[in-house]
Amino acid sequence: MVLTYKEGFLSAIAHDLKIRVTKFTIEVDEATRAITARFDAASLRVVCAMARGKESPGSLTTANKREIEGNIVRDVLDARGFPEIGFVSTSVEEGDATYMVQGKLALHGHERQVRVRVHKGGEHYIAEARIHQPDFGIRPYTALLGALKVQPGVLVRIVAPTKAPRS
Repeated sequence: MVLTYKEGFLSAIAHDLKIRVTKFTIEVDEATRAITARFDAASLRVVCAMARGKESPGSLTTANKREIEGNIVRDVLDARGFPEIGFVSTSVEEGDATYMVQGKLALHGHERQVRVRVHKGGEHYIAEARIHQPDFGIRPYTALLGALKVQPGVLVRIVAPTKAPRS
């Protein structure tokens, strides 16, 4: 999931968004703890609007969602020019209840080091990283001459089962 947050003079009429990446692979080598992930930049789909941190499923029409998805793929990520988002871990440090994963994120033609915090939540691992869009050459989405915009920082959250599914 990618969580975006609104800001600007007209932010009251906008929505924070919960967005799902629908095409991706994540590989974990348990022996070396190496992690490799690839995400299809054109596969982002709006799940729903968020209001005060809670899902607000009826706030967006199907047409609204498709318009937002088009803006993300075309204007924000330029998925035609940069079709894949990649991550390769460089180190994994184990703490009491968390792992800190360092790695290189390749996004929008730029590569930067990022830190990913991973913790276990029941039957799942939950990984979270804050991504500052301008660090990757991405201009956060704006509308209405900048009176409405998406904050430069987005939260990326990956929830994965603690055990791989059996085939």
